[in-house]
Amino acid sequence: MEGSIVEGAIEASDEKSAIEKLKNTGIIPLKVASPEKGMGKRITLRSSKTNLLTFSTELSALLSAGLPLDRSLNILSGISESKEMKNIIQSILKSIREGSSFSDALQRHPKVFSRLYINMIRAGEAGGVLDVVLEKLNEFLESAKELKDHIISVMIYPIFLVFASGLSIIILLTYVLPKFSVIFDELGGSLPLSTQILLTISNALKSYWWFILLIITTGLLIFKNHIKSASGRYKWDAFKLKMMGEVIRKLETARFCRTLGTLLKSGVPLLQALNNAKDVITNQVIASSIDAVSDGAKEGKGIAVPLSDANVFPSLALSMIKVGEETGQLDNMLIKVATTYEKSLNVTIKRFVSILEPVMILSMGLIIGFIIISMLMAIFSITELPF
Repeated sequence: MEGSIVEGAIEASDEKSAIEKLKNTGIIPLKVASPEKGMGKRITLRSSKTNLLTFSTELSALLSAGLPLDRSLNILSGISESKEMKNIIQSILKSIREGSSFSDALQRHPKVFSRLYINMIRAGEAGGVLDVVLEKLNEFLESAKELKDHIISVMIYPIFLVFASGLSIIILLTYVLPKFSVIFDELGGSLPLSTQILLTISNALKSYWWFILLIITTGLLIFKNHIKSASGRYKWDAFKLKMMGEVIRKLETARFCRTLGTLLKSGVPLLQALNNAKDVITNQVIASSIDAVSDGAKEGKGIAVPLSDANVFPSLALSMIKVGEETGQLDNMLIKVATTYEKSLNVTIKRFVSILEPVMILSMGLIIGFIIISMLMAIFSITELPF
């Protein structure tokens, strides 16, 4: 029967093949997972962004199949694996049945649905193309997730390396070196300067570790509170822009262009789209420059010239945006700019990590080597053995 939910098993080599088989039979797949993966999902906590992507994908599929919005939401509330998302969907459904629009119902859950998401849904409601807008939202959310996952994946090893090396140094200074210091005291004699420095650091860490930890914690809290203020956040973002300008500019260019392009494709007016796109920019130095772009758009200058005057985005992106304005294909060109810089950002991050890893290994190796050599020098100097 049309609109009914069918559950079952299908043989396929992978999930993609299973989806294709189901589509060929006229069934619209809502969830496809192997038995092992299905069980894993029940015991794994999923982030709100993942829940949002799942919600958008499933709702888009149901609306494309011709089901009304309230029926689609009712189905989603029944199949949602997240208890939190199930409650949110039921709340949205209740608001709609009480007479609220879909976008107004979403607006009551700002922690899950961003302004960007709500405005795109509102534009889809106004144009009667809600299913199309949801498809574009899916593309946007998937692209943002892929970019974030890539950045996290390439940074896992450097972070682990820092943690492991730091832990090794702390163990050497607080556990290994004090045992040798007892031997040095028993044998007597003068110790090399490097060994004396190490022993001083070791004794300080062993005796005043709580004080050092307190200072570090206090410093982090002060820094965290400082960057929460408008001036502190701006100064910190300006510092990051100086240190990692290329990476940050590419990241913010990709975010801004994909957001603005997706909004324009969904029928959101330019000025409103600019305000929403500004919200996804995390660097306040770049975000503040977008204010001038909004003012220029109000005056009828478009966005290419104000963006060029702001001098925050790469020249290639500005050239592509200018061509998009001239040809009347600004929305498509913005998506192309985003895709271009997402790929470029991936290459830049890989290059950065490939340089960072050997530098970190060398630095940690030099520190550990210095500790070991200082200990050996002390032993050789006391026993009068040639080093």
